[in-house]
Amino acid sequence: MDAATLTYDTLRFAEFEDFPETSEPVWILGRKYSIFTEKDEILSDVASRLWFTYRKNFPAIGGTGPTSDTGWGCMLRCGQMIFAQALVCRHLGRDWRWTQRKRQPDSYFSVLNAFIDRKDSYYSIHQIAQMGVGEGKSIGQWYGPNTVAQVLKKLAVFDTWSSLAVHIAMDNTVVMEEIRRLCRTSVPCAGATAFPADSDRHCNGFPAGAEVTNRPSPWRPLVLLIPLRLGLTDINEAYVETLKGFFCKTEDDFNDWCQQVKKLSLLGGALPMFELVELQPSHLACPDVLNLSLDSSDVERLERFFDSEDEDFEILSL
Repeated sequence: MDAATLTYDTLRFAEFEDFPETSEPVWILGRKYSIFTEKDEILSDVASRLWFTYRKNFPAIGGTGPTSDTGWGCMLRCGQMIFAQALVCRHLGRDWRWTQRKRQPDSYFSVLNAFIDRKDSYYSIHQIAQMGVGEGKSIGQWYGPNTVAQVLKKLAVFDTWSSLAVHIAMDNTVVMEEIRRLCRTSVPCAGATAFPADSDRHCNGFPAGAEVTNRPSPWRPLVLLIPLRLGLTDINEAYVETLKGFFCKTEDDFNDWCQQVKKLSLLGGALPMFELVELQPSHLACPDVLNLSLDSSDVERLERFFDSEDEDFEILSL
């Protein structure tokens, strides 16, 4: 574990001169800070986020594949960081902070285990790369945002410890009724036997003693992915207000988030990033295209959709 760990502290991120002096509030994943009075809090919040980047010398993907993701794993690592933040909120809470030389809760290590670079971890580079083969992406091929979103949605099904509801909004439209239906649906406890356990008695990257339950929950915590392009080289300032969201752990959280989005859409000069509607609009020809079942008969159409969408991002990155 230690060999695979790199923290912001290692990179001297703690130097306050890295922070710009501004009277504007600083927003970090839904939390508001002042640079003048809360520098320590800002640093603690940033240092507590999990950071995944290129690595080398991990076990070969698929047994004979790459042992490094340098040059092709950027979007896969971004997807990992999104889900890492969701798991931290799910199991540790948004107020949790990493503190040097302090023993962390067991749940913290279970979250880390979910992303270790080996084949039996829920969201490892190995699992993402191999699941991507079903989306028409060969191992070692660059992913676009849509592909990594769909792959992580499929992998989340096996993560019964977290029991996340993953919804991918299409055509810039968030349909509230679809999300409520998804979050109120329980998932069977089948993930524990989905991948083989290794000789260290880890199951899907988690210690054998980690609690996995099939008790139904009235609301599964939501990871809502909205694939959008917010600008070419910088984020368009018109979208900034809408980005100040938060993790929807309960149904009340989701309802509050919907109300905030509706209020922002009424502000003068505001430019909504997406459309928020109660029911599926009739003009959407392919409803919920990214939320099809794993045995959907539309897999070929889905793969063509991902390829065309990802090519747009590849062109912009040249």
